[in-house]
Amino acid sequence: MTSTVKLSRRLQEVAAFIPEGTKFADIGSDHAYLPCFVCLNDKHAKAIAGEVNEGPWQSAQNAVQRFDLQDRIEVRLGNGLQILNNNEVNLVVIAGMGGALIKTILEEGKSRLGSVERIIVQPNVDERNVRYWFSTNGYSISKEKIIEENGHIYEIIIADKHDVSQELTERQLLFGPCLLNAKTDLFKIKWNHEYKKRMRVIEQMKRAESPNYGKLDMFKNELDWIEEVLHDGSRDT
Repeated sequence: MTSTVKLSRRLQEVAAFIPEGTKFADIGSDHAYLPCFVCLNDKHAKAIAGEVNEGPWQSAQNAVQRFDLQDRIEVRLGNGLQILNNNEVNLVVIAGMGGALIKTILEEGKSRLGSVERIIVQPNVDERNVRYWFSTNGYSISKEKIIEENGHIYEIIIADKHDVSQELTERQLLFGPCLLNAKTDLFKIKWNHEYKKRMRVIEQMKRAESPNYGKLDMFKNELDWIEEVLHDGSRDT
């Protein structure tokens, strides 16, 4: 039996936001490394690892057996949150997918979130989509973290259940309310890159036979926001 799990930095950061003694679900768990890591380091934690494809599901089963955690981690085959029963977990992790897919998983499975007090997501792209879902479904973003690993910049978003939906401005949806307040060096590196990327997109759209002027205006607005944020303009208006 192997006693340690080698976890990527982004998943270690995700694990740090899981309180001790939590029963949680890891959706799209792949090899179940995150549940294994958490349960090996927290003897009171329990987990459900969900996978939609048989190959990763079998890999997760093998990992749980290798770490001798069958009594604390259950591996289930199924789509998104549909693997969960009502009131079965109090925390959900969805990491390593696009924001649009994470939003779809949350929307299609929100009937299974009755007892879920915290949701931790790590979208690879399109974080705005997930923030919008949180803001309209009774979850407030309490923490955000931006990290770099292997040349990629990732954002981790932690949302806690709240009686009143959190109202976020368009800028907060784009940049992240917590990240916008902190404006770390890595945040600035990301948005310098995003500024250049939007500039290229605008130039390509202008050369199109039938430009989409609505999208052009949206990208131009975002360029203005990025300029203000990077040059210490208003933090949020």
